[in-house]
Amino acid sequence: MSKLGKPVSQRQLRVGEMLKQALSMVFLKEETKISDLDTKSITVTEVRMSPDLKTAKIYVIPLGGKDKEIIIEKLKEFSFVIRKVLSKKIMVKFLPKLIFVNDDSFDYAEKIENLIRQTQK
Repeated sequence: MSKLGKPVSQRQLRVGEMLKQALSMVFLKEETKISDLDTKSITVTEVRMSPDLKTAKIYVIPLGGKDKEIIIEKLKEFSFVIRKVLSKKIMVKFLPKLIFVNDDSFDYAEKIENLIRQTQK
């Protein structure tokens, strides 16, 4: 469910998953040619589509969690290049605007796990 209480549609999920797979392959094959950025080390964990499918919030995490802010800024700066490469990979009516966000769910999960361990002692 989304934050507003409306459930996410099947179409949003399907387009989000298609975009996630395409982005992962683009990063893995280093097709974007972004200077000073090793895209092989970037993991796309989730893609959330807006209801109109014109905006995609892409959650990424670098391998090892190093230099998160720098990598996110680089991806934001070169999002037009990534969109251009994606336009040749996927067929959708409107290619969504890409918004890159740091995925901190792993940090949150680790924090919860540590709290659980402390209470068990």
